Amino acid sequence: MPSRTPVRPGPRLPLVVTSDNELLDDLLRLAAAGGTEVEVAADPAAARSRWAAAPLVVVGADQAQACLRARLPRRPRVVLVGRSGQTESGWDVAELIGAEHVALLPAAEPWLVDRLGESPLASAAGIGGPARVIAVIGGRGGAGASVLAGGLAVTAARLGLRTLLVDADPLGGGLDLVLGWEQLEGLRWPALTEADGRVDPPALVRALPSRGDLVMLSWDRGDPLALPVEAMAATLDAGRRGRDIVVVDLPRHLDDPAVIALQAADQAFVLVPAELRATAAAARVVAVAGLHCANLSLIVRGPAPGRLKPREVARALDLPLVGTLRPEPGLCRSLERGEAPTADGRGPLASLCQRIIADLTGTVEAGAGAR
Repeated sequence: MPSRTPVRPGPRLPLVVTSDNELLDDLLRLAAAGGTEVEVAADPAAARSRWAAAPLVVVGADQAQACLRARLPRRPRVVLVGRSGQTESGWDVAELIGAEHVALLPAAEPWLVDRLGESPLASAAGIGGPARVIAVIGGRGGAGASVLAGGLAVTAARLGLRTLLVDADPLGGGLDLVLGWEQLEGLRWPALTEADGRVDPPALVRALPSRGDLVMLSWDRGDPLALPVEAMAATLDAGRRGRDIVVVDLPRHLDDPAVIALQAADQAFVLVPAELRATAAAARVVAVAGLHCANLSLIVRGPAPGRLKPREVARALDLPLVGTLRPEPGLCRSLERGEAPTADGRGPLASLCQRIIADLTGTVEAGAGAR
């Protein structure tokens, strides 16, 4: 049996980066006043794995220079905090590390309580707090990860969850084609390539192509371009603050924006065809992805030409197996006609997506229990 076990992710908490014990005591007191808890990192090295995923980052003045030297990616909602009267060189680098505000205690205590209180502990189901983030990655090229990501997003929206679908693969075929949305008006990635992370989250979500509770950010048909990490960070922030679920389709070769998304994921799924060579290729993907996300799980897609069993793939990759997908010939025909995957709620892919969304959020489709 695989040695890894699935871990149900808890709600994301604000991140405090400081080794100043007196400042930390003040920040813990203010967090309690705001009705939330925080995660604590003494320095940028300890903060790196949680930097992108936190709904808010509070950097102590003692760590400002260290954060600059560590070249942590720029992201929204960073606050630099110190005490009035300090002559701390860290203030000079506030803008360089992407801090949107400088808070001086004790004068800024009420303001900081409000900011911390905007990221309270979510309910046990995770709805009503920061959105849950799901990442999907193919174990090899052509594994069907984009179809799975599209199916998860369509299923979540059908269940009444406000959903953001993000196409993070610049060399993929395009999630707009998977959903049949290529003709919809709205913002695409190229329009965000100049973003510095200072975009208005509600305005960004409103500008994207949408149908019902589902909005999507994908590529146009132009030349591939490098996506700034700031644009990905701003998109994830918008999704966490304005949606219930964010689904990200990742490339197999993880660039910096993809790493940001993977670090922000509550759960990541690796989709692997039931083939020996696909399993060997997936082992390399898993080795890299596992450095950035602790909650990796496996989905195996049939058919199995060599009769390789899903649990054998799981053992080879040392991943928990959360589901299998039987061949679904009608799905390919539907995609060619521009019909979104899982739109009718029937078939193996729809059933798996419903179970994944239910496990993550506690949301169940009306009438599902009678099926």
